[in-house]
Amino acid sequence: MTTLLALGFVAAALGTLYALWCAWWVLRQPLGDSTLQVPYQAIREGAGAFMRTQYGVIGVVGLVIFLVLWLTPQFGWPTALGFLIGGLCSGLSGVIGMSISVRANVRTAAAAQQGLPVALRVAYRAGSVTGFLVGGLALAALCGFYLWLWSRGNGNDLDLSPLAGLGFGASLISIFARLGGGIFTKAADVGADLAGKLEQGIPEDDPRNPAVVADNVGDNVGDCAGMAADVFESYVVTLVAAMLVAAWSHPGDLFGQQYPLALGGVAILAGLLGTQVMHWGRKRPLAALSSAVFVSIGVAAVGFYLVSVRLIPASAPYDGMALFAASMVGLVVGVGMVAATNYFTGSGFGPVKRIASASRSGHATNIITGLAVGMKSTVVPTLVIAAGIIAAYLFAGVYGIAVATVALLALTPVVISIDAFGPVTDNAGGIVEMAGLPPEARRVTDALDAVGNTTKALTKIFAIGSAGLASLALFVAYKLAFGEQMEQLDFVLDDPYVLAGLFIGSLLPFVFSGFALDAVGKSAARIVDEVRRQFTEHPEILAGTRKPDHAYAVAMLTRTSIVGMILPGSLPVLVPLAVAFLWAPFGPAGSGALMMGGILIGAVSSGMLLAFFLSTGGAAWDNAKKYIEDGHFGGKGSAAHEAAITGDTVGDPCKDTAGPAINPMRKVLSLMALLLVPFLL
Repeated sequence: MTTLLALGFVAAALGTLYALWCAWWVLRQPLGDSTLQVPYQAIREGAGAFMRTQYGVIGVVGLVIFLVLWLTPQFGWPTALGFLIGGLCSGLSGVIGMSISVRANVRTAAAAQQGLPVALRVAYRAGSVTGFLVGGLALAALCGFYLWLWSRGNGNDLDLSPLAGLGFGASLISIFARLGGGIFTKAADVGADLAGKLEQGIPEDDPRNPAVVADNVGDNVGDCAGMAADVFESYVVTLVAAMLVAAWSHPGDLFGQQYPLALGGVAILAGLLGTQVMHWGRKRPLAALSSAVFVSIGVAAVGFYLVSVRLIPASAPYDGMALFAASMVGLVVGVGMVAATNYFTGSGFGPVKRIASASRSGHATNIITGLAVGMKSTVVPTLVIAAGIIAAYLFAGVYGIAVATVALLALTPVVISIDAFGPVTDNAGGIVEMAGLPPEARRVTDALDAVGNTTKALTKIFAIGSAGLASLALFVAYKLAFGEQMEQLDFVLDDPYVLAGLFIGSLLPFVFSGFALDAVGKSAARIVDEVRRQFTEHPEILAGTRKPDHAYAVAMLTRTSIVGMILPGSLPVLVPLAVAFLWAPFGPAGSGALMMGGILIGAVSSGMLLAFFLSTGGAAWDNAKKYIEDGHFGGKGSAAHEAAITGDTVGDPCKDTAGPAINPMRKVLSLMALLLVPFLL
């Protein structure tokens, strides 16, 4: 075992152990008094029921694909085994992280009665379970599977193509977890707002609302389990793409294959140090979380230098300083995207204030201004990524682009820790409201929830940008997968098959998002009807003398969400299959490969822009509503507030369902293309 591989294994073990320690620490915290237990148990049972149903469906689909991979001679059992490992680790990280998140919400609510610092510590350590479990399991799975492939090849002429199966397993879990959880959480949120806040004028998280428990369940299955699966997949796929690019561009170069694993190991160790800084001193919540991220970036940069320059062998076909520079490009791209997103979604900046101000004129002007802000928000992140691609290529060629992407994704543990912190604090606020705790506790959870909304918006952009770069690296791997036949393929824009593929690929994210938004709309409409039915048939619910039937609302929404995720989730699987088996065998030689390449390029470009637009615009709508609720433009109950609620209701499925789900869609598409290379010529 080389030093690089050992570094990856050790860091993966330490990251996983730290996640388990955080889980043990969180579970030892007080549950609070009996008033907190009723809403907590309802949320816990609802989340568990949804996850069992969703992963039951995913398990059936995964089993079919596993058998197909195993029985198809072009793939064989190594690829099927990789698919199984990727899927199991992705699902495990999401399920365990969500389980701790659900159990942490009541403990955070209890801690809120002791003050902000105590509640912050509980919520952040709960988030760290998801963050470091995602990084640790992903790196351990890749290091272990790579070592097994290496042993089978005796260290020479390694066949790393089964790594694509591992990435595909993670991607399949991701797209369905992201879609199912996203549809559930936003349908519940929209339904609760429309039938509760707008129609009845009752507060958010009011226990009289039959959809309020479903809303809190959705925070866990969407924002925690869904995001964990999404970024787990991005992390795995990025490392796989970099390793395949190294293996296929410079056969026999073990340093290039293992270097991405070492970068991931360094970043986990940096995250372990950076996350401890969060607990030093007395800081405001956002400053504390930010300090963890920036310290992790600084320590990771030092580690990247040592790995790139000190451990590179003389025989390596790369320059150590060039690789280090490419890794720094990745970090700079990450910081640039976060800064741009903070400007467009922060309540202290112009874009959010413009949406809030436009709300005074009515619902339509709120929507129009929000759309304009979302469209403009795509400019800076896109230019930052474009500049990063060029810079990384100039430093180290196509491998440099892959290295920059790995460096960006290497921050996954600490970034997901601050993201998973969000649903914990959101749920804690809901439990405090439903349990009727004193206003002081609600002020603590509101302060943490406001920070959580900011960190979730930043993490979504992190995931979108990294997914775009990962898809680009996968396209490079797709071209290299053709080997000597690649010279016969010319991906130029005047080729009719490439151009046709570009149009088809550019179309896919829009169709995919349309299906996802439609599923949210249909599910939300059913929730609204159910809430109205309960209020009409049992008026004593609004009087507070009868409890609503939360369980039925959760069960109904679970069924509609699972059904709604199947069609859009299947789209990136069916399109490559159609090209490989309906066009390639009958079209001109090589046309299938060229068309598939065009589809990948089109989906990467349009998908990234659409995801930026939906996610940033949705977050801006959300924060414009909060800006008004803080007392601006008439405050709560004003006409501007009602218009802002409408904007937030439109923006919610954009930022939490359609926008983020485009990430795994693009990577499933790319990995399917990579696996189907033998059938495209």
